[in-house]
Amino acid sequence: MRRRYIAALWVGVVGIPLGLLSASGYSAVSASSPSADNADNPTTELAGYQHWCGTNGITCAEPATNWGEVNGYNAAVKAGAHFASYIGHDEPATLFYSNQPGSGNDVTYQMQLPSDPPTKPTQDGSGGTYGFQLHPAFWLGMVMCDSQGSPNPDGQALDGHATVPCTPDSDSNIYESQDPNSSHYFGLGPGQAYEEMQFYPPGWTPWPAGIGCTGKQWCAALNIDTFSENENTGQFNNTACLNTVGPEPVNFAFITKSGEATAPANPQHPEHFTPDPKADLLMGSGDSITVHLFDTPHGLRVTIDDHTTGVSGSMTASAANGFGNVLFKPNASTCTVAPYDFHPEFSTSTPQTRNVDAAHTYNIAFSDEIGHFEYCGKVRNDDISSCAEPLGADTNDGDVGPDPTGDDDFCLKASTSLDIKINGCLDIDGDFDGVAYGDNWPGSISNATADKLLHPTSFLFSSPTTVGGANFTSMSFESDISRDESSDTAFNIQVPCQRHILNPSDPDPGVGCVNPPPNSVFYPFYSTRNTPQGCMWQEGGPYIPGTTNLFGGSAHAEYGPLRVITYPTAPFGTLTERYNDFRQNLSTLPCPAG
Repeated sequence: MRRRYIAALWVGVVGIPLGLLSASGYSAVSASSPSADNADNPTTELAGYQHWCGTNGITCAEPATNWGEVNGYNAAVKAGAHFASYIGHDEPATLFYSNQPGSGNDVTYQMQLPSDPPTKPTQDGSGGTYGFQLHPAFWLGMVMCDSQGSPNPDGQALDGHATVPCTPDSDSNIYESQDPNSSHYFGLGPGQAYEEMQFYPPGWTPWPAGIGCTGKQWCAALNIDTFSENENTGQFNNTACLNTVGPEPVNFAFITKSGEATAPANPQHPEHFTPDPKADLLMGSGDSITVHLFDTPHGLRVTIDDHTTGVSGSMTASAANGFGNVLFKPNASTCTVAPYDFHPEFSTSTPQTRNVDAAHTYNIAFSDEIGHFEYCGKVRNDDISSCAEPLGADTNDGDVGPDPTGDDDFCLKASTSLDIKINGCLDIDGDFDGVAYGDNWPGSISNATADKLLHPTSFLFSSPTTVGGANFTSMSFESDISRDESSDTAFNIQVPCQRHILNPSDPDPGVGCVNPPPNSVFYPFYSTRNTPQGCMWQEGGPYIPGTTNLFGGSAHAEYGPLRVITYPTAPFGTLTERYNDFRQNLSTLPCPAG
């Protein structure tokens, strides 16, 4: 996901009930907004409303920085733009590398969807755990061309440095030099976007207020996430765009059986977040599927073949399906979206093909999205839909009440659920004490019978293959825990992560950047198992039956050390370094697809 610059205009994605967002896609910011007195986030108190991506919508990518650090953001707020920079998405990920042509634009995964346990969740937290409580989505990623996206949007020539077009499916787009005098300085690379092929679990409140499509079936959607900023000048798009599609516009379309979008996918059409069960591809828990992402003359196409049901679906990121890019015109008085075919940016998938404005460093990747569910005893009836009454201390959640700084927000009532009748809150879990940070994952407890009765199964996925069925050659484990522990995202933790390498406000960088995160009981990690389809990846704890490789047996061992990530920033030629990720690089691929 991109810098997790948050974006869609949306009437509700992860957790805002219908009617609580205005037509322009904003929710009210409460007086107790966690960033109002945050020195690392100086502009939030000026913002009366918060755009969807600022509410941690699951379609949105984790930013390398908070918007309050960027001069263009400050100017936009003063000019009347209404959005806040409270952000945060916890994404443990696997990154895959290959020098083979096609590995950056033609990949195939074999997958098995998770199943929920026989013990249903209960309002007091004493029951089982369903998948929607652990992850509102997991997804398959790929870097895309977007001529209007950062780092260097088309038409914004800078000090004699002309912008370059993004040539689809080409490693000519690799700009990796950190020398501003180089013709391949990474701030001068073509505009980018990040694609996430997301899967949504059943069982609770559906889109657009919640996170699924039906009470019993899975659905999926193609997301393409762009950041509207010139990295070299710090300039954001015009105020009209910031007030309608936000700083991180999202194209979104459910995978359908016909391959035709049920609503225009571009960011000016929030109706695309409303499922259509008659048209959308719906899948069952435990279904075995093949997912193929590949370029076509009219854009990236995703096909999903469900081998259990025999039903297939697809979606192409084409102008014909209503996909479009938001034109980067900072001085314009109106916001313009032009029809656009989104194509993959690179031919290969190497560390040099990273998305240069994301907290993560990925191109081809499988990532989970965790930390978006906390129990709530009673949902408040107000404009921010916060938790009015604590659940009380319990073994599933750990909360003793609504967090005083506010992560028990964007809450939904049990009455809105299609199946599991519990109240819950879907904001980022900024103090890491919710369901996803407890012993609620498959294999997180040693008693195999209890684990099976109380916890969902893990998803299973193969390593990607590319043209001709070729395997990738190496990989990394990467989690943006440190990004989410920083002071603009985390709260109620004693020492926020000091992630700025060369910032006087963080005189001791790295302090507070810990893995696993503070207050957490457990943090999931990836492991492997052998299946009839060959080696597959899974996620959870060390006690999943059939596990063949634990990669150290803990999140601390698997995700490795803190890594310095470098970004191009304003003024031109300035480099910014942050501890945004924990990452361990592997020189081989330990689980080749079978």
